Amino acid sequence: MKRRFLITGASKGIGLALTNRLAEQGHTVIGIARNKPDTFPGHLHQLDLSARATGNELATIVRDEKIDGIINNVGLVRAEPLGDIAVETLEEVMRVNLHPALVAVQAALPGMRSQGWGRIVNISSLTVLGSVERTSYAAAKAALVSFTRSWALELATSGITVNAVSPGPTETELFRANNPAGSEGEARYLFGVPMRRFGRPEEIAAAIAFLLSDDAAFITGQTVHVDGGASIGKALA
Repeated sequence: MKRRFLITGASKGIGLALTNRLAEQGHTVIGIARNKPDTFPGHLHQLDLSARATGNELATIVRDEKIDGIINNVGLVRAEPLGDIAVETLEEVMRVNLHPALVAVQAALPGMRSQGWGRIVNISSLTVLGSVERTSYAAAKAALVSFTRSWALELATSGITVNAVSPGPTETELFRANNPAGSEGEARYLFGVPMRRFGRPEEIAAAIAFLLSDDAAFITGQTVHVDGGASIGKALA
């Protein structure tokens, strides 16, 4: 059966790769993004989810589009060392990473419950296991994992599954802009990945798409690390 999936942060990186994969499978994708790409294989709503006043608009879009599944992918990173973190920064990062997820899911719940089928995937991060200068971001992504587990328990008998995907270093345009080939940043990230390469957005999208499928109906409350082994330790040199 073809479904209707909403993806936040859909215009680039993992969000766009997932959009392309789902569209190729025949599903309808409703994207939410601050910027509009040149091409988008679905319906894109241009909406800046970092703005405080967008919650009602997001909820209206979810209800009007009759969503079957939600991928909470939008995020905000503020890299600051401990000692220089403003409380306002923590509040902003938590709000942008968490509020749209809660708003979208709550708006979609009545429809999902009435049809006895739904999929929710929260995009977390390898940083939840510990990362320097990522206090705010790691806390927000860890909270998404907590959302995942709590929501999965509440919805366990409803036909709605809730899971998280935790990517490792992924070769998006933004990642490459911050870590060019041959840079110290690239070397530092590669050292932490046993496979000694970065993930591709399409590989992260493949894991998400599986969790959205009917084949994943007995999987809920889980966090899937798609990280080349980075979450399990360092391989022998």
